[in-house]
Formats: sequence, structure tokens, C-alpha cells
Amino acid sequence: MPIHIPEEKLSEIRNTANITDIISERVVLKKAGKDHVGLCPFHSEKTPSFTVSPAKQIFHCFGCGAGGDVFSFLMKHEGINFFEAVQSLARRYGIALPEQNMSVSQKKAVSLRQQLFDLNRQVMSYYAGQLAGRSSGQKCRTYLEKRGFSQEIIMQFGLGFAPDGWDNLVRFFRKLNISKALAESTGLVVPRENSGFYDRFRNRVMFPIFDVTNQIIGFGGRVFDDSKPKYLNSPETPIYHKSRSLYGAQAAKNKARETGCVYIVEGYFDLLALHQHGVTNTVATLGTSLTAEHISVLRRGFAQKAFLVFDSDEAGLKAARRSIPLFMNAAMDAAVIVLPKGYDPDSFIFEFGRGAFEKESENAVGMVEFLIEFSIKSNGLSMEGKVRVIADLQQPLLEIKDNVARSIYVKYLSERLSVDENAIIEKIKSGKKRLNQVLPNNWLKHNNDEPSLSENDLLIESEMIRVEKQIVSMMLKSPEILPEIKKRRVLDYFSDKRLIEIANIVLKHPIYADEDLPGLMNRFESLDHRNMIASLAISEGCRDLNICEQLLSQFMNGIQRRQSTLVSQIKSAQESNDEELLFELLRKKQEQSVNRLR
Repeated sequence: MPIHIPEEKLSEIRNTANITDIISERVVLKKAGKDHVGLCPFHSEKTPSFTVSPAKQIFHCFGCGAGGDVFSFLMKHEGINFFEAVQSLARRYGIALPEQNMSVSQKKAVSLRQQLFDLNRQVMSYYAGQLAGRSSGQKCRTYLEKRGFSQEIIMQFGLGFAPDGWDNLVRFFRKLNISKALAESTGLVVPRENSGFYDRFRNRVMFPIFDVTNQIIGFGGRVFDDSKPKYLNSPETPIYHKSRSLYGAQAAKNKARETGCVYIVEGYFDLLALHQHGVTNTVATLGTSLTAEHISVLRRGFAQKAFLVFDSDEAGLKAARRSIPLFMNAAMDAAVIVLPKGYDPDSFIFEFGRGAFEKESENAVGMVEFLIEFSIKSNGLSMEGKVRVIADLQQPLLEIKDNVARSIYVKYLSERLSVDENAIIEKIKSGKKRLNQVLPNNWLKHNNDEPSLSENDLLIESEMIRVEKQIVSMMLKSPEILPEIKKRRVLDYFSDKRLIEIANIVLKHPIYADEDLPGLMNRFESLDHRNMIASLAISEGCRDLNICEQLLSQFMNGIQRRQSTLVSQIKSAQESNDEELLFELLRKKQEQSVNRLR
């Protein structure tokens, strides 16, 4: 049974939430006139084509076509359904939702995410209480103090302690009357083979993991000694995904946007140490290598440049090397900070301070230079070593799209290895993949069930749809033209089904104010229709009534000319006994008649 939420309630949530505020938590937006623009979070791009309109409370990407209201954005960005998006915003802003139309199963399904958020916050309080406890948390408090962490940083990041024992959290859940299904969904308790559960985290320092909106999505835990595993993280849950989650994102976001750069470290303590020393534009990976999703989140929502601050041991250097192609593919500028041997970010900044760390940042090595030096260190500069170094650099250099940049790197590599530039260039060229198969020119004609259109037909069709879009855009922005649309039966001559459906709804429910647009979108279940409305509403359109009427006249005159031409062509085909052409022309005429009857 679908859940009905009155449009008045949806409008209240939209107006309270403000789409610009919600999207700016996830995308870096810059003011552009009356709108805001940024890099689209739904496809890869180098120049901003993603636009948010505060006045209309909608967004639209001119690159991939995504668009809609604040609910549409959350659905697409968070991977949730419509009601979950509505409920998320309603809870955030303290707006009550009607529940009388919801079945018991629907209430359970749509509230799971919020239940997990709420329960995780209670668990954070539980672990924090254990840390503060006089006896239970003494060992953990002593450990944190020895490592140099202040009470302020412990409180800011909500650190806690999971006491030793197999069922401390299990008993806490039981006291809260948490269902077995919900308890298991948190990932914090693990089913026993026979029955019941046991605690996943035991005798560990606990780190709540927040998302950019300060919701707790999971936990990490570290042992006090060298036992394995040293670090343990929550498993994947409906709200926690390692491949796109970053520790400290909520605390790093503002400073990263302000400075235009973000530091990436590997561990919880590395991050806490940097934040405690004022380097607050720092995030950390969560027990996994950097992924393309991580970089996409950083580039669109945080900054344009990243500094990789991995451990200076072999494992850390290899992790940095693995990450570099991801930054290159995402067109995000990145550099590697190589700390002195034997230091990680945590130990370095505690020993030498923020100034020394910032000095190391100034000496950060560019991605390609790092790859070259790393390869030289691994392979040496013997003849065989130089050959292996060039082989290592072949693919990374090939992936550089900027010819000038590639030329500079090749020159550096040539000088570093004392190898002729041309030889390196030839090696790079040999790695290019060539396409040997080309589709035959007539492939489309023979593999398409639809009748083929001539180039002229395609141009006419494209122009018609362009004008149809202008007319519907005009209908959205100038409702005073609607009577004229009805009078001339303009929609009878439209060819695009989506535009016909949108225009008919606008005729019945005119848009008299910008705030009516999201309501119009919610009349359509189809994402395609919502995207189309966003595109038409956010683009510049005609608002002058005289110009609007001129556009209608041009459209109708064009229709009449095409009809007159079609009749002449049919007569000519009859006279020349060209049956194939006559059949095609009659089919077109029939299509026009059907369109008018719709």
C-alpha cells in the first residue's frame, strides 16, 4: 500500500529544510547569480554543470540530466526511497509526519535507517559512559593519556570504551528492549552458532564513525596491545558503506572547503593527532584502501587538492602508490607527504608539532614524481633497474591527458635516469590501445527495428522538440499564456510524450509561484519526468507575454508549413507511382493525426 503524505506537509518540510543547505553538506557549491553551482555528485566532470536554485527549491545537472527537489536529491545521493527521504528531513527538523495510513510492516521498513542512527547514538553514549566509569574505563583513559590525547579531542570525537566480556552490549540492548533483528542490523553484535548473540567489540578503544551530517553510521575499535586484529570496524550495514565512508568527514568538511585542500591519513589516531594540533582538514580511511568513491566524495564535497599522508614504511608507500591512478582518473590534484623514516602522522606531529608538519606539506611530492622516486627506490638505477622503472611509469604517463604535463614528466624521468627522451616516448606510445574494429556505416539501419529517418527528418524532429521544450518552459514560468495554449490546441501538435504529459498537468495545475514547482514534480513517479521538469524550470525562459505569443505563432506556422509540404509530397509520390515513398509519407501523416487525437 503506497504511503500518502499531504502536499502541504511536503511543502512544510521543503521550506524548512532548504535544498541549498542540504546539498551543500554533500557538494561544494559556489554562488553564481541567483543560483549555486558545483561539480555534479552523480557523474564525473571537470567543470561545474550542477545547478541549485534556492528560489525554486530544485536542482538540475546540465551534464547528466539529473534533477528534482530536495527529496529527489537525497533519494539519488543516499540510495533511499521517497518516504525515507521525507522521514529523514522531517526528523531532522522536528516535523511530525502522519502515520495513520501506514501498515505495521511499512512503519518497520521505512524507519530502519532512522532506528539505526538513533541506536548508534545510544551505543556511543554507552561506550562513552564506560570510558568515564571510575573502574571500567581506567585502563582506556590511561592509554589515551599516554598517547597524548586531550579530553577536548576525546569529547569532540565521542571516543569510548568497549569493556572486556562477551555480552556487555547484548545486555545493554536487552535493557533497551531492542529487537533481535534491529540489534543484528547494527553489526555491533554477532549471532552465535546455537542461539543468541555476542559483542563484536570487546576490550577496545571505540571510535564512532560520523557521516557529513553528524549521523553515526558505524564504529571502529582498537586494542591496547599488539594482539590481532589491531583495528576492527563495523561490517557493512544499511547505513554504513566502507567504500565511500571516511572517518572525521564531519569535522574536516568546513576547513577543507575553506583551504581548498584535504589531508588523507590511514588511522584513527593519525586523524585525532592532526585535529588536536589544528590540522582539522583531515580525514582517514576506514580499514580499507582508498576507493574511487572516496575520491569522488572528496572532490565534490570537500576540496580540489588532496595530500596523502601515509606511514613512511613500505606498506604506507605502497598504499600511496595504489591510490595515485585513482586521483589521476578522477582529475583530482594530489600530492604525497613522505615523512621521515620511522614516523607516522600521529608520532610525527606529537614530537615535532604543527609547524614541522606544515613544512613537510610544503615539500609534498607530486603524484608522478612520487611514482618515479618510488620505482627508482624499488628497482635501483642499474641498466635492468632503469628498464623496470620505465615499464612501471608507462601506464601512469599514458593516462595523463595533458600533453604539456606529460612532456614535463617525461623530461624529468629522462634526466633522472639519463635515458633519451625519445626512447621513453616510444615506450609510452607502445602501450596505447588501438581500436581495430569499427562499426560499419550501415549498422544502425540494419539493426534497428524503428524506421530509419533521413538526416533532414532528424534535424526537423530535433528542432520541433527544442521548440516544444521552450513552450513547456514558458508554461511553467508564465501561467498567463495557458489560455492561449488551450485556445490554439498547441499540445495536439507536440511529438514528445513526456512533454505532452507534463504540459497537460501544468494546464490543470498552473505554476503561479516558484515554490509550486516541487509539488508539480511529485505528481510524477517517473524520474525521467522529474528531471525534465527541473531542466525546463531552471533554464532561462520566456516571461514576456508578447514574446511568448510570438513563439506560439512561430510554432503553429511551422506545423502548418510542414503539413502543407507533406500533402504536396504525398501528391507528388502518387503522381510518380513511388509506392515506397508514398507509404512512408502516409505513415507520417497518420502519426500526426494520432498525436492530435491524444
